[in-house]
Amino acid sequence: MPHGTRSGAAWLVSEPPETAEAFLSDLSEGALLALPYLFEFWALPHQLPPEGDWRTWVIMGGRGAGKTRAGAEWVRSEVEGALPLDPGRSARVALVGETIDQVREVMVFGDSGILACSPPDRRPEWQATRRRLVWPNGAVAQVFSAHEPEGLRGPQFDAAWVDELAKWKKAEEAWDMLQFALRLGEHPRAVVTTTPRNVGVLKRLLETESTVTTHAATVANRAHLADSFLAEMQARYAGSRLGRQELDGVLLEDLEGALWSGARLEALRFDAVPELDRIVVAVDPPVTGHAGSDACGIVVVGATLDGAPPDWRGWVLEDASVSGASPQAWAEAVLDARERWGGDRVVAEVNQGGDLVEQLLRSIDPLVPYRSVRATRGKAARAEPVAALYEQGRVRHRAGLEALEDQMCRMTAQGYQGKGSPDRVDALVWALHELLIGPAARHRRPSIKSLG
Repeated sequence: MPHGTRSGAAWLVSEPPETAEAFLSDLSEGALLALPYLFEFWALPHQLPPEGDWRTWVIMGGRGAGKTRAGAEWVRSEVEGALPLDPGRSARVALVGETIDQVREVMVFGDSGILACSPPDRRPEWQATRRRLVWPNGAVAQVFSAHEPEGLRGPQFDAAWVDELAKWKKAEEAWDMLQFALRLGEHPRAVVTTTPRNVGVLKRLLETESTVTTHAATVANRAHLADSFLAEMQARYAGSRLGRQELDGVLLEDLEGALWSGARLEALRFDAVPELDRIVVAVDPPVTGHAGSDACGIVVVGATLDGAPPDWRGWVLEDASVSGASPQAWAEAVLDARERWGGDRVVAEVNQGGDLVEQLLRSIDPLVPYRSVRATRGKAARAEPVAALYEQGRVRHRAGLEALEDQMCRMTAQGYQGKGSPDRVDALVWALHELLIGPAARHRRPSIKSLG
């Protein structure tokens, strides 16, 4: 089989049928049985460890690019010897994911996890009560949650597999604790499999001299992905910031002059929704209603209004935006979002649709509380006071708002630097003006009586 950038499998399927048949018929029965577990034969180039004296190998790729399989196979290559009972290079492995459940369900039991990749005579045993895998040769892999960094204080390892480092909430602490624990053997090493995000721990790791990287987009692994999935992802996210991150596997740095940064938004996450005083559903309707239209921006935001305006807080609850929807469909999506969250009011920009937006909503729900707003300044000018609220830490985000945050990170003081219209950002801006900025201005405005 020729060497090069292709895998052995790619070479085999590209050859004439008679060549492939001759190759397989020449294999012994044992070799034929072992072939499905010979990862070097099947692997894509980004799934194989680079040569050299590295300490950390970061496999950065899009969703479905084969990162998990690469991590699982690397663990196999570390712990397995030439024969099932022979020792491998490593004997004490840490498996670290965001939660224990994610480690178990993805890294251990997943379709591309360690158990699925292991041949029967080398398959490790899962000991649930001790949260560990034990191989026939005595090698052990322990499971850890990044939510509990202190759990890595005490154990020691000669290898580690870290999954989705860029989305850990306590990434800095967990990564640091793991580094102290990687102290066994002559050359302890770690593999990090992650979709890139603009977070400090990943950027610093990539800048470390002892780190090596491989990279692949989602389409690199298209042979193992549904055509409909690839087509849908391309249609929805091609050319967007979110698409470059989640599909192309590119680490996106913040734009110069951007009103929001990825790191800042990451620091403003919240899990539990507090008791809210007001909830609005803000709408930035598209000019037209067909498949090629901009999305209808629909964002749900709540507010806690205790004390004076500096103590008021905004809580971004949901991005319910819809793309390519008819006016009837997006109007129903607006009212569905209001019902889901018990919204007090719908706020809609009417520069394009005028009274038609209200008429459309009231044709479905005649009693919907509604207020129209009209833009008199540019998008960036409207967004700047909202961005100031974020700088003050007065707005927080739930998880799952990636498409909205993608647009936010492309909004600069000079305007929007992305593709299409920043419909989601516009809706967010109107919601926070309605909940915090407008009421605060009225709160500060002295009454005529007080001036007398």
